[in-house]
Parts: sequence; C-alpha cells; structure tokens
Amino acid sequence: MIKKISEKVEKYIHTAVPSSSLVLYRVLFGILMLISTLRFIYLGWIEEQYIAPQYHFTYYGFEFVKPYSPEFIYALFGGLILTALCIMLGFFYRVAVILFFLLFTYVELIDKTYYLNHYYFVSVISLILCFLPANVKFSLDSLLRKRIYSDYVPKYSVDILKCMIAIVYIYAGIAKINSEWLLNGMPLSIWLPAQDDFPFIGSLFRERWVAYLFSWMGMLFDCTIPFSLMWKKSRIFAFTAVIIFHGITGYFFQIGVFPLVMTLSVIIFFDSAVHEKILRLFLWKNTSSTKTDYPPKIYKPIPIVLAFILIAQLIIPWRYLLYTGNRFWTEEGYRFGWRVMLMEKSGSATFYVKDRKTGKEGIVVNSEFLNRHQEKQMSMQPDMIVQFAHFLAKYYEKRGVNMPSVRAEVYATLNGRPSRLLIDSTVDLTQCNDDFSEKKWILDYKD
Repeated sequence: MIKKISEKVEKYIHTAVPSSSLVLYRVLFGILMLISTLRFIYLGWIEEQYIAPQYHFTYYGFEFVKPYSPEFIYALFGGLILTALCIMLGFFYRVAVILFFLLFTYVELIDKTYYLNHYYFVSVISLILCFLPANVKFSLDSLLRKRIYSDYVPKYSVDILKCMIAIVYIYAGIAKINSEWLLNGMPLSIWLPAQDDFPFIGSLFRERWVAYLFSWMGMLFDCTIPFSLMWKKSRIFAFTAVIIFHGITGYFFQIGVFPLVMTLSVIIFFDSAVHEKILRLFLWKNTSSTKTDYPPKIYKPIPIVLAFILIAQLIIPWRYLLYTGNRFWTEEGYRFGWRVMLMEKSGSATFYVKDRKTGKEGIVVNSEFLNRHQEKQMSMQPDMIVQFAHFLAKYYEKRGVNMPSVRAEVYATLNGRPSRLLIDSTVDLTQCNDDFSEKKWILDYKD
C-alpha cells in the first residue's frame, strides 16, 4: 500500500504540463505588485503609516522588525518596485522573487494594525513562487540563458497555486458559516444601507432581506467557486461570477487591490492554451533553438517544501480552536485565517498611567503616539492594547514616573450591539504579556 502511494507520488512529481500557465501567473503577479507599490507611494502612505507614528505594533516574535529611518523605509519600497519589475520581466527572477518576498513581508511585519488578508496572500504566494520555475518562458532569463527555456514545467508547480487560491476561498466561506453571518445577516445589515445611492437598485439595500441574501450568496460563492473553476463546463460562468463578485465588493467596501488580485489569480484555472494566447497579447515572442519536451530538472526537496507550506496553510486557520470565548470578541487566533470582512467592530480605549510611589494617576492622550488608523485598530484588539500599555510604561518611566502601572478602560461594540467593557479595567497591563497564551483579562462576551 505504502509502495503504491509512493509510486503515485513519484509519478505525479514528474508529470509535466505546459509552462504557459505558470509563466502568465508570474507576469500578472509582477504587474500587480508593481502597480500596487506605486499606488502606495502615490497615496502618501509611506509617510502616514511608517514614518509619522511614534509607535508601531509588532508581531509576537518579530519585535526586531522596525522602520529604522525614513531612508530605510524608502529603500524598502524602492526594492519592491525593482523586484516587482524583475519578476514581471523574468529578469534574475529567482533572486528577484526571493528579495520581493523578504522585503514585502518585512514591510507587513512592521505594524500589524495594517494587516489585511490580501497582504498575507501576497506574502504566501511570493514565498511559493520562490520555489517555482516561472521564468522558463517569456522572460529575459530564458532569452539570455537559453538552456533554461522550457515549454513544460512540473504539474505541481501549477497545482499548488490553484490549491492556495482554493484555500483562500474555501476558508473564507467556512468562516462565514456562523450565526452572525447567516442567521443575523451581520455585518451586511449595517454596511449595505450605507450604499443606498447605488444606481437603480440602491433603495433595496435598506431592506433587511437583501443583507440576508448577500450573506448567504457570499458564503456559497466562497465555498463553491474553486470547484466551479476546476470544472471546464462551468469555468467561464464561474469566472464571470468572480468578476461580478469582486467588482461589487471592491465598489462597496473600498478594500484596495484585493478584488483585482483575486480576479487575476483565478485565471490560472483556465487551460494553458488560453494562457498562451494572453501571453501573446504582450507582443513578446520567445524563441529558442533548444525547446524541450520535458520540465527542468526537479530538485527533490522542492516538492517537500511546497507540501509543507500547503499543509501549514491548511492548519494555521484552525488555531483559534485552542482558545475559548467568542473569536470575534477576543480575536485570539483570528489573523491569518482568511476571515474576510466578517464583523463590524469598533472601540474606544482610555489608558491610565499610575506612579506606584506617589499614587498619582494620569490619562494618556493616544493621538500623541498613534495615527488615527492605529488608534482605531488598537482600541478593539486586546493584543495591541497590552502592547501599547507596555510602550506607555517604558515611555513614562523615562520621564520620571516611578515604576508605572498601566490600566485601560476599553469599550467595544460588535455588529451594532451596545458597547461593553472589552477587558478588565482594574488589571495592570504591564503585568500581562502579548504572546500565544490565552488572555484571561479579556472579559467574557455573553449574548
């Protein structure tokens, strides 16, 4: 039995498919990342997000990731532009995609208040691309080094991208299978009425049943779209649905380039002949006197590494099961789980710093240290609340406060319900840690 499985795996690893699918994905990925980076710079977000704030909320275990200076940050983004361009052109591709992954992920690790699912998706995809031969065709590399040219690549190099896209959709759909989304129509019951100026049908968005319709359709779309894309007979209809779905969500909710990223990503589900035609639109004729009928040499560790990445992506979203309580309230194990727009949550946080020697206590003005976005995100996420408390303790200790203790009164509202205390306001947050352990000082959410 084990021998048969091993033989099938070995056969699969050495199965070849046309390289056009992988090559087109590389080109589109490079174009999107180039446009996205230039857009980020144009909108002035480098200064606003990474240079102006006095404090940044780092991820546990990545406290060393900091925006050390304005010059350093601009150098990071300059590197992203250069590497994205090289990925698109397939020029020194392997070096470019590795550097892009490192630079992009570094930028995203600087401040978790800016966490977005599509940023995480880009990091994961760029990591996967580090191990794929996406430059064997329609690339400067294959023109300069004809020996790497190939009309074929290993089948797993295309399949893993399809699997990763399927994971994003299916896990997003599974996350929507909850009472708030399906039975209460939340948070769409809050969001849709604000879109009542939409042409022709805007008035319908004030009707509660429309929120329920959108909620159920969204869940069904996410859960089924990968399978519809895999089936050739339904593929064109599924792709049309993708365009409509992401077009509507992008228009309504202003979620950046995520709709475009996902729309272009699913093109990989089409046949390689379609990809070949799209590549020809770039008016780039790749010629070689050494066309091969087989994929490049396969290094055995690569399929193992890719399998590990895929397994990790299947497991990580379930880590929230290690925690008790309402995951929307505590947000423990919430990130990196492809939970897209599942709740409407806001909060307000007032911090009190106390001098243990004199007993005097003062109120902190959060805006002195954080920009508006950081303060908004921090005020409803417990891990950021405790991080900010530790920062305040160190800050005021340097200014003469003796062994400062920090507590916070944090009120949060979830999906339109009345606000309530999020954490125990009597706890000295300097004695609490931001780690993977369960935060017992978060108050229970009973509804």
